[in-house]
Amino acid sequence: MPEQDDRDAPSPRGTHDPAETEAERRRRRARFLRELAEARALRDRVQPRRAKAARLRHAMRMRTFRW
Repeated sequence: MPEQDDRDAPSPRGTHDPAETEAERRRRRARFLRELAEARALRDRVQPRRAKAARLRHAMRMRTFRW
């Protein structure tokens, strides 16, 4: 993770930094979502039975959801 320098001083949630541009916020969000997906993929590889059960639960939820 080469881009960890801006994690040293995170701004508290709910405060809006006027110097932060929309592009910086989107970049930060994209990096967070990438890391989250990577963590989920790792968890799925490490715990395949739990991942399969989660997939089946999700499929059941989607089948029973009324549009």
